[in-house]
Amino acid sequence: MPAIPRQTIRGQEARAEVLNIQKILRSGNSTEKIRILQTARSVDDQDMLEEVVARLDDEDIRVRGEAFGLLVLTDGDVSGFLVSSMKSPSKNIRGFVALVLANRDDLSAIPEIAKLAGDESSMVRSCAIGALDHLKARQEADSFVKALSDPSQEVRNGALSAVIKMGIPVPEGTMEAVLRDGDAETAKMISRLNE
Repeated sequence: MPAIPRQTIRGQEARAEVLNIQKILRSGNSTEKIRILQTARSVDDQDMLEEVVARLDDEDIRVRGEAFGLLVLTDGDVSGFLVSSMKSPSKNIRGFVALVLANRDDLSAIPEIAKLAGDESSMVRSCAIGALDHLKARQEADSFVKALSDPSQEVRNGALSAVIKMGIPVPEGTMEAVLRDGDAETAKMISRLNE
C-alpha cells in the first residue's frame, strides 16, 4: 500500500480539528465555546466562519462577546461573508455584524450598514447608527437625520450624537421635536450643540 503524503495527512487532521471545533460551538457548553473562541487566532475556514457568526446569537452573552472579538481581530477578507450575514433572521447577528464591520474599519460596508438603520428591530437600528457613527459615515447624513425621529430613544440619542460630532445640518424644527421627545441625556447633548 502506498504511503499517504504528509500534506494529505495534515489536511485531514486540520479538517478533523475544524469539525471538532464546529461541534463544540454548536452543542458545547458555554465554557467550552468560550475556550475555543479565545484560543482561535483567526477564522480562515468558511464553515468555521459561519459557526463563529452564529455564536453572535448564542444564549450566553459571554459567548457572543468572544465571537464578536474574534471576528473583529481575524485576519483575511471576511467582509463579504459578514455583509451577507446582515440579512440574517437573527436581530443579534444583524446588529452585531454591523458593529464588527465598523470595528474592522470596513468603509466598503457603509451602504449595507445604512440599510440596517431602517431595520424592524430598534436594537439593530441602534447598532447600525452606532456603526455608521464609528465609521464617520457623513455621506449617510440622511440616515442620521431620519433616525432623529426614530421611536426608540436609544436610536435617537445615537443619531443625535453622530449629528453633533460630524456637524451634520438638521432641518429646522427637527431639534425641537427631538428635545420634546427626549430625555435628560438628549437635553444635555442638545445644550452642548448650542454652546
